[in-house]
Amino acid sequence: MVGARARQLLDWARAHRQELVEYVCRLASAESPTAEPGAQRAVLALLQTELERVGLRVRCQRGRLSGGMLLARPGEQRGGPFQLLLGHCDTVWPTGTLQEMPVEATAELIRGPGVFDMKGGLAQLVFALRALSELELEPDVRPVALVNSDEEMGSRESSRYIEMLARRASRALVLEPAFGPDGRLKTARKGGGRFEVVVIGKSAHAGLDPEAGTSAILELSHVIQKLHALNDPERGVTVNVGVIEGGYRPNVVAARARAVVDVRVPSARDAARIEYAIGTIRPVTPGSRLEVTGRIGRPPMERTAASRTLWEAARLAGTELGLTLHETAVGGMSDGNTASLHAPTLDGLGPIGDGAHAAHEFISIDGLVERTALLAMVLLLPVDLERFVQGRTASSQTGGPS
Repeated sequence: MVGARARQLLDWARAHRQELVEYVCRLASAESPTAEPGAQRAVLALLQTELERVGLRVRCQRGRLSGGMLLARPGEQRGGPFQLLLGHCDTVWPTGTLQEMPVEATAELIRGPGVFDMKGGLAQLVFALRALSELELEPDVRPVALVNSDEEMGSRESSRYIEMLARRASRALVLEPAFGPDGRLKTARKGGGRFEVVVIGKSAHAGLDPEAGTSAILELSHVIQKLHALNDPERGVTVNVGVIEGGYRPNVVAARARAVVDVRVPSARDAARIEYAIGTIRPVTPGSRLEVTGRIGRPPMERTAASRTLWEAARLAGTELGLTLHETAVGGMSDGNTASLHAPTLDGLGPIGDGAHAAHEFISIDGLVERTALLAMVLLLPVDLERFVQGRTASSQTGGPS
């Protein structure tokens, strides 16, 4: 049975369905590719207007390498516990994509570049806060939102701000899209990084004096096999050599060769082990040497006792709305990886859909409405989540009200 407060929020979200759809379309129509920092201003302005409308104090900070970020917090409240809402306004789509891939809304779906990843989630953030404001429902844990514009490039500039806020936050809620057609929330993510291995050999004429050379390509072939041997599917460790290059001409023994490696790991222990293994690879071809650079840049988002409690509290909030929620672990990374180092984190609270970074990108409008109400319910969760979960669990076991 849907609870009274849940019904109130769900009714509000349904009453604002068309306005919510139109706002997603406006956000998606403001093209904001990561690689063009100046393009972020329009979408950040759209967010600032709406967040100020619900009484938040908004500060937009210009970036040095990115389009900057937006920080929104309650204007009057000072101190006390807060929950961190995270999102990004940048997309992988270059300016001009709308000419071939326009934003379109039907009765059931919204299609267009960035609607799934992740402007639908940004719209949910705005409308969930609006719902709480207009219904005069005050969260015990005040919401603070950070929206960056460099997530698709690894949040190089904004990560330190995310860490700074997450260290003080009671919990972090990430508005990245949900996973799969049933909209699973993401309770674990792999960490990952990029490595580069450069082999230095010695050039020589391949026909006249090949023995005088040292083939960097030959040595790289040995290195690649060592890298592939680090894969461990059962543990979820992937080491992928995605780029190789080397040599100058066919009749010259290659003096240089290079490989670029993508690594994904499910735990901090695996991250340390793989970093060490790659960093200590030694050449086997006499006369060659290796230059290895790189690291695990984003730590894994691991399931902890505190994050499990946050997930269970969110699941119970979903039950009040009549939703059956499921969780999953994914290989992709987000700012949730960074936040999870310091605060219990729940990811994938954004819309249900498909096509991230793909031409068929879309979101479900029904899912968008429901997830807006869900986010509002999660924002209303109390400070003491463990007590909340225990109380609800005990109530359900004794047949009490939900």
